[in-house]
Amino acid sequence: MTSDAVSSDAARRRAIPLFDGDLAQKGFALNAMCFSFNSQANREAFLADEEAYCAKFALTAEQRDAVARRDVLAMLEAGGNVYYLAKLAGIFGLGVQDLGALQTGMSVEDFKAMLVRWADKVPAGAAIREAV
Repeated sequence: MTSDAVSSDAARRRAIPLFDGDLAQKGFALNAMCFSFNSQANREAFLADEEAYCAKFALTAEQRDAVARRDVLAMLEAGGNVYYLAKLAGIFGLGVQDLGALQTGMSVEDFKAMLVRWADKVPAGAAIREAV
């Protein structure tokens, strides 16, 4: 891997908000709503009346705007956790790799290639803990 690719990968990692305690508190309502999408009935209720469903969870104006625009980066900045946001994205036919591509501003194909590059750095048979 070239030094340009390494520095580009590092910059992308730094650009993704660190989900810490403060961000978890900020995003509690958004993440609770997304968690609710484990239920098919809740996914259907969201699709039937998105505004009312978001109001039920008391999303902030920032969170509501991000959801309405389907802006994953704004949802992350508003406290969304990518694992919960994946439940919302699934309603629209998107997967975790689609979210990763949106987070990094890459195409899905380029994002997958980046994951492969990172995985290639892990020695065969090594525990993840040893490689990180």
